Amino acid sequence: MSACFDKFCQLDALLTQEKAYWQFMPFACQDYPWRHSNPELSTWLDALSELDLALLLEDSAALVRELAVFLPVLPEMHQLADIPALAPVSDVSPRLPRGLDVGIPGRKWLQILAFNAVLPSHQLPWLEWCAGKGYLGRVLAACHHTEVTSLEWQQRLTQDGQLAANQLGLPMTFIQADAFAPESARVIKPDQHAVALHACGDLHVSLLEQVAAKRTAAVSVSPCCYHLIRHEVYQPLSKPAKASELRLSKHDLRMPLQETVTAGQRVKQQRFVEVSYRLGFDALQKHLTGNHEYLPVPNVQKARLKHGFTDFCQWAAAQKGLPLTGDIDYLHWQQQGEARFREVERMELVRQAFRRPLEMWLVFDRALLMQEAGYQVSVGTFCDKPTTPRNIMIHAQLEK
Repeated sequence: MSACFDKFCQLDALLTQEKAYWQFMPFACQDYPWRHSNPELSTWLDALSELDLALLLEDSAALVRELAVFLPVLPEMHQLADIPALAPVSDVSPRLPRGLDVGIPGRKWLQILAFNAVLPSHQLPWLEWCAGKGYLGRVLAACHHTEVTSLEWQQRLTQDGQLAANQLGLPMTFIQADAFAPESARVIKPDQHAVALHACGDLHVSLLEQVAAKRTAAVSVSPCCYHLIRHEVYQPLSKPAKASELRLSKHDLRMPLQETVTAGQRVKQQRFVEVSYRLGFDALQKHLTGNHEYLPVPNVQKARLKHGFTDFCQWAAAQKGLPLTGDIDYLHWQQQGEARFREVERMELVRQAFRRPLEMWLVFDRALLMQEAGYQVSVGTFCDKPTTPRNIMIHAQLEK
C-alpha cells in the first residue's frame, strides 16, 4: 500500500467522523450544530472578541492549536494533510529571454516560475492544458528547449498566445478546442509531458483521466476550483474514494478555495456589508413568510451595496417576487443580520480548520487514480502560500 493510500484512508475516516463540524451551511443554521454535543466549544466561540476572531482567521496553525482543546483529532488530521515542499530541479532554470514575462501579472509570474522549477525534466514535448495565452508554455519552451502544444478553448487567447510565441521565437503551437470535446483527446499522446497550472475542477480531472487512458509518459497538475464540476455532487475517482461514505456537494467543494491570501481591509468591509445584508434580508423574509429555510438571492453588483440595507432588501425582494408590505423596521433587521454575521463567522472559523484536510482528501483521490493506472506519483507543494494558496502539485510518471 502507498503513503497516499494510507493517508487518504485515515483522512477519510476522520473527516467522516467529524463531518458535523464542517459539512453544513452556516447561512442556513440558526445556531451552532454542536451547541448541545460540544457546549464547551460553543462557549469558547461566543467569548471570542472580534480581534481574536480576525487573528485566528489569518493564522491556521494557531487556529488548530486553539480548537484542538475541543476537537482533539485536528492535529492528527493536519499532520496527515501535511505534504513536503518539492525540491527545485537545478538544471532547468537558465537565464530567461528578455520579454518572456510581458503581459503576465506579477504573482502569476512567480507561480509559473515556481511550478517550472520543480518539474522533472523528461526531455519530452509538452502539452499545456487549458493554456490561456500560454504563459506557462512560454517558460517551458524557453527553459527546456522542447516543443509545447497549448490547448485553449477561447479563440482570442489562442491567437494572442500564438502571436506572442512567434514574436519570442518559441516552439509553441496553439490549438483552439474545448478540453471536454472528444477531439481534444487526440492532442494527448503517449510521448508527452502534460501540464496544467490551476486548471479548474473537471478540467484537470479530465486531463488526468485521458492521460491514464492514453498511457501518456508524464503529467503534472496543480488542482484548483474543485467545485467547478459538471455533476451536482462530487464523482469520486479512485477505488478508496468510491468506497467512502462521504458525499460532497459543490458547497463542500468550495471549502478549500476559502483558504485565501489575507484580504485587505476594504475587501473585508465589503464582505461584512454584503453578508450581513443577505442575512438581515433572510431574517426579514422568515419573519414575513414563516418560511424557516434560508432564501438565497442572486449575486449583487457591489455598487448597489452603497445604497444601504433598505435598498438591498427591496432589490432582493423584487428578485424573489416577495412583496414588502406594512411598517418594516429596517434598522432592526439590519442589526439582526449583523448579529447573524458574527455567528456565521464563528461557524466558518471551525470549518476553516477542516479545509486543508478536505483538500488533501481530494488531492489524494487524484493521486490514487493515477497510481491505480500504473503511474508513480509524487505530491508536494511548489511554492509558499502567500504566492498562491493553491500550491499543490501532483506529478505522475508512467512506471516502466
